Amino acid sequence: MGDNAHSNVPVIDLREFGESDSEKGYQKLKEACEEWGCFRIINHDIPVDLMAEMKKVVRSLLDLPAETKERNVDVIAGSGYMAPSPVNPLYEALGLYDLGSSEALRSFFDQLDASPYQREIIEKYARAVHEMAMDIGRKLAKSIGLKSDLFKGWTCQFRINKYNFTPQSVGSPGVQIHTDSGFLTILQEDEYVGGLEVMNKNGEFVAVDPWPGTLLLNLGDVAKAWSNGRFCNVKHRVQCKEAAIRVSIASFLLGPKDEAVEAPQELVDGEKNPRLYLPFTYEEYRKLRLSKNLHAGEALEFVRYEL
Repeated sequence: MGDNAHSNVPVIDLREFGESDSEKGYQKLKEACEEWGCFRIINHDIPVDLMAEMKKVVRSLLDLPAETKERNVDVIAGSGYMAPSPVNPLYEALGLYDLGSSEALRSFFDQLDASPYQREIIEKYARAVHEMAMDIGRKLAKSIGLKSDLFKGWTCQFRINKYNFTPQSVGSPGVQIHTDSGFLTILQEDEYVGGLEVMNKNGEFVAVDPWPGTLLLNLGDVAKAWSNGRFCNVKHRVQCKEAAIRVSIASFLLGPKDEAVEAPQELVDGEKNPRLYLPFTYEEYRKLRLSKNLHAGEALEFVRYEL
């Protein structure tokens, strides 16, 4: 089966970024970011058995009693446990803010009384995903002609999601249409239960079918602002297609810890490419999205320069 037989979104083969510094890989990556804001990666370095163990651990944590899960409190708005709500009644999630920090990991484990084995698997996975976020960040920067260590020290957040799909919920939304607020999301989907749909350039939703062993990456609002409007912040949703539990593991590269998000000078060019967005910190932007209840990229209009 060819690479794209599995996928309606661009497929990036990480083997194409070999010693020879393949231009082809960078060109494909750039086009995927500009046209879709979303792509699947194959031949990555995260072992398939670690992904499988991680899914088991995640499932067991999401099956904990509600009072245990509620101890997973926010560090910044919306970063802790999310119980099912009237807006997203089929969805719940646990969160860990700053997966690059061993202290934050320890606090997350303690909140949930995680076993030594669960801690070990999550630590391994967090390390592997953090490395991947940095590597993809370097490749993205290079694809548009920038130096490569721009994302060092950016915060990564981790969210483990469970959709309790029932026979009555088939055909209804599992989670509403939204864009991600951060820069880059690395998603390990449920390899059996689909439902994710992304919006293409024509405004049509395209189903993203599961493809075991691969990872799906998408760009959020910070990527659009940081790239001075070049990269697409992809709108997506989850639809309930079958009565089954769907589990997904999302790792988000959010933005700089204490500095403002702004487009590098190389992407701003006076008359031709004027600076589109005011500098903002990730936390300010997240609060803006929440306070205005704008979750599909519209909040970027509030940080836009008047041209």
